[in-house]
Amino acid sequence: MHGGASTGWLLMVLCAVSGAYCLLRTRTGTPQERRTARSEALMGFGMATMAVPAAVLSPPGWAWALYAVLFGAAALRALRPALRGGHHLHHLVGSLAMVYMAVVMAPAVTGSGGGGHAGHGAAGAGGLPVLTGVLLVYYAFYVLGSAGRLLPGAGAAPAGGAGAVGRGPGGFGGGTDGRPELTTACRLTMGIGMFAMLLTL
Repeated sequence: MHGGASTGWLLMVLCAVSGAYCLLRTRTGTPQERRTARSEALMGFGMATMAVPAAVLSPPGWAWALYAVLFGAAALRALRPALRGGHHLHHLVGSLAMVYMAVVMAPAVTGSGGGGHAGHGAAGAGGLPVLTGVLLVYYAFYVLGSAGRLLPGAGAAPAGGAGAVGRGPGGFGGGTDGRPELTTACRLTMGIGMFAMLLTL
């Protein structure tokens, strides 16, 4: 990444830990919550792989096509649930953002002899400034919203438990795993990671 190898390692570790926690969540909850956890685990591990410093691992050109196909399939899978809103819409945006970064970085990788991950290619790779800007704004608001939900009292349920922030299967917080704050923290981490990766385009 442009911020140096230490930044790439830090981002890789954070995303990998988030992905691992999401993978653990696939063992509990409703079928819909387990599907959500699997999608988030895929996102976390995918971002962690992209963040590995290029000096350690330079992926072959076909790896970026694989990323695009994998997350393109994830976007198609999230399309119908996204029509109902909630966190499924965020999954759709995240999958499409991963496809976008893979497509943008592929020419930079091949053009520089296979020497980069997201943010590792030529400084002029860039992508579409308007689209990158829109995604940056989206993730900035997402990160701020997720951070707000971690503040003391922000996720308190009203009387009767209806409308609890982040408690429903389609919400932005945790499901029924008993640790919604950890789920929200993982989503916050991945949101920050996505923001950082988009900044490097």
